[in-house]
Amino acid sequence: MNFVALDFETANSSRGSVCSIGLVEYEDGQLIREYYRLVKPKQNVFSGINISIHGITEEDVEDAPEFDVLWREEIRELVEGKFLIAHNAQFDMSVLRAVLDQYGLPYPMLAYNCTVNLSKKTWVLPKYKLNVVSDYLGIQLDHHHALDDARASAQIFLKVAETLDTADINELIARTGTANGVLFDSGYEPAKLNKKNSKNTKKTPAPR
Repeated sequence: MNFVALDFETANSSRGSVCSIGLVEYEDGQLIREYYRLVKPKQNVFSGINISIHGITEEDVEDAPEFDVLWREEIRELVEGKFLIAHNAQFDMSVLRAVLDQYGLPYPMLAYNCTVNLSKKTWVLPKYKLNVVSDYLGIQLDHHHALDDARASAQIFLKVAETLDTADINELIARTGTANGVLFDSGYEPAKLNKKNSKNTKKTPAPR
């Protein structure tokens, strides 16, 4: 399976206030690349609640590059044309769109899906937050560190494939009954969770 797992952390309630990014890339189911950067938001303002979540402060990113520089020099080539996954992809993809809009940068062409949706179609759990799914699957997690969250999302995606006994992304998506989102130059379509279970998927209950 070829895919890139993505996670952002933000400085405040603005979706465009990226302060860190983590990416992990797999080819044929094998990890080939990890990427982590601190990012200086365009308006370098941090809220206390965000700092309490991820521990990144204004001072930490003072000498970090802004997102537009990293996008042009490093990030775009890591995601353009790839299949992306994220845990709660609705948030992470909205962050990507917001920060690109902020700098007047065009969207890349890519497809994506959400490991929250895929988890809901695969296992019966009380909640589907990243730490809950990770704990259920025995995945170690330094929660709200962008690289570690991306690593966990990737491991969840691989566990879904293992549970459903499929090594093909298209088959995995079909069997879970989810729908990929798409990002393209002039807009986007969100990833979707269909309400009905796929006929080919039997969810695994969580242990009591």
